[in-house]
Amino acid sequence: MKRNMKQVAWRIIIGTSLMAGGTGLAVAHHSYSAFDMAGLKTVTGTIKKFDWTNPHTWIWIDVVNDKGVTETWGIEGMSPNYLARRGWNRKTLKPGDKISVTLHPLKTGENGGTWVDAKRPDGESLMMGGAITDP
Repeated sequence: MKRNMKQVAWRIIIGTSLMAGGTGLAVAHHSYSAFDMAGLKTVTGTIKKFDWTNPHTWIWIDVVNDKGVTETWGIEGMSPNYLARRGWNRKTLKPGDKISVTLHPLKTGENGGTWVDAKRPDGESLMMGGAITDP
């Protein structure tokens, strides 16, 4: 009987350790350390591509800089599952659409960031957060 209790105790300890270790990986995946979360930047351009992929969506936008040169910006969004529950789908953003995106820029200064908000030319706001849309 004592031996059985020791086995149960060890299984609980090992199981708890494995679960605790696994949560660290999940939290690390959702790190925003690459982005300047205190800074905001707005870029306006034309959607080149919208990747409806896991674990995060990506929006690629062609933006004309101050020198008249077109640069492609990569902007990370929320997961397709998260967005679908808020009324988005893989055709919400299409190549050729004009858009202004407010983002938290990359700390490196490269052309990219994480999505905060966006507006279409008609004024429609495209939020990635907020309440779930009823189907």
